[in-house]
Amino acid sequence: MTNNRFDAERITRITITPVAFHDPPLLNAVGVHERWALRSIVQLTTESGITGLGESYGDEAHLRRLRHGADALIGADVFAVNSFRPLIRQALAADSGVGGHGMSGMVTGSSTEDRVLSPFDVAALDVQGKILRRPVTDLLGGAVRAAVPFSGYLFYKWAAHPGADGDIWGEALTTAGIVEQAKTMVADYGFDALKLKGGVRPPDEECAAIEALRAEFPDMPLRLDPNAAWTVQTSIEIGERLNGVLEYLEDPTPGLTGMAEVRRKAPMPLATNMCVVSFDDIAPAVDAGSVDIILSDHHFWGGLRRSQSLAAITETFDLGLSMHSNSHLGISLAAMVHLAAATPRLDYACDTHWPWKDPAEDVVVPGTLEFSDGAVPVPTGAGLGVELDEDALGRLHEQYVRCGQRDRDDTGYMQSIEPDFRPVTPRW
Repeated sequence: MTNNRFDAERITRITITPVAFHDPPLLNAVGVHERWALRSIVQLTTESGITGLGESYGDEAHLRRLRHGADALIGADVFAVNSFRPLIRQALAADSGVGGHGMSGMVTGSSTEDRVLSPFDVAALDVQGKILRRPVTDLLGGAVRAAVPFSGYLFYKWAAHPGADGDIWGEALTTAGIVEQAKTMVADYGFDALKLKGGVRPPDEECAAIEALRAEFPDMPLRLDPNAAWTVQTSIEIGERLNGVLEYLEDPTPGLTGMAEVRRKAPMPLATNMCVVSFDDIAPAVDAGSVDIILSDHHFWGGLRRSQSLAAITETFDLGLSMHSNSHLGISLAAMVHLAAATPRLDYACDTHWPWKDPAEDVVVPGTLEFSDGAVPVPTGAGLGVELDEDALGRLHEQYVRCGQRDRDDTGYMQSIEPDFRPVTPRW
C-alpha cells in the first residue's frame, strides 16, 4: 500500500521576545493603564527555514509559561496543531506561578493552557499559509467578508501620565471630553460603532455620556462596558434608562448569577468577556441564562481554530458573537482580522485598541493593516500577510528592557498616584 502522507514539517526553534510600547493613561474599573503596554512576540521556525508569527501578553509569569510551552513544541509537526495543547499541558504541570494573564485583575486565572497555546497556534497557521501560499483565512475555511468592521473604543482618560507631556488625545474626564474623543476617532478611522469603557465615573455620569453620544451620532450603535462595577439593582436601573440607546450592555455586574438576574430585567442584550472566558464557562452561562453575546478573544480561547469552535457553540445556543480587545500590536490585529473574516456569524463590530497606539510603535512593516471606513481589509498575502520588522522589534524590546515594568498592574499604578483608590467590585 502506498503511503500518501506528506513528510512532517518540524519546529526547530521558537523565539519569544518581550516588548513594550507607550500606553496612554486610560481609566477603567480597576485603575489606569501604566506608561507601557507589554506584549510578547513569538517567532516559530521550522526545519525548512520558514518562520511564523504570534503575539501574546507580556507579563513576566506569562512569559515564563510561554517559554515552557515553546520548549515542549520543539520537534512537533507545524501542521499537527492538535498535538500542541497536550504538550503544553504537560509542560505547564510543574508551573506553580500565579498571575500573568495580561488583564490586571479583570479576568484572572482562567484557561491558562489556552492562553499559552494561542500565539503558537497563530504562528503555526502563519507557517502553514506560507508553505501553501494561501492566507490564513483560507486555512480557516475561507473569507466570508473582504473587510472586518471595528468599533471605536472610548475611554475616560487623563491628559497625561503624571510628570509626562500630554498625548495627542488630551483629557477626557467629562461627557464633553468623551464626545470630542468620539468625534476625533470617527473622523480619523471612520468607525460606525462606538463603545465606552465605563466603571470609572458614577453611573449617572456614564449614562449622560452615552446619551450625549446618541445626540451627536443619532444612528450609530453604542455599547457601554462598566467591567462589573455595578450592583444588580444599578445595572437594571441603568438598563431601563438606556433602553433603545444601547446596542448592548457589557458586563454590568459580577458573575454568572448576577448577570442572569440583570438579563431577566434589562431591555437590551448583555455581552461578556469577563464571566464567560473559557469553554468551561459556557454550559453554566447557558444554564443560568446569563448572557446574550460572547465577546471572543483568541488570546483567551486558545488561538484561531479553538475560537472557531466557540463560534460554532454560540450558533448552537443562538448567542451573539463579537470580539474583545486588549492593548495590542499588528500581529494580533492581523490574527483578529483573519479570524473575523472567516467567521460567518459575526453579529457585531469587533473591539480594538488600535487607535490608542502610536503608529510608529509596531513590530510589523507598515502598509498591510489599514483602517478604511471603520474596517480593516483582510490581508491577502500568504499566512497572516504581515512581515516582521526586525529593527522595530529590537527597538520595542530595548524599550522593554529599559522601562523596568514587568507586569500589568492598573490598580498598583493608580494607587501610586491616588493612594486611597480601591478596586471595589461592585462599586455602585
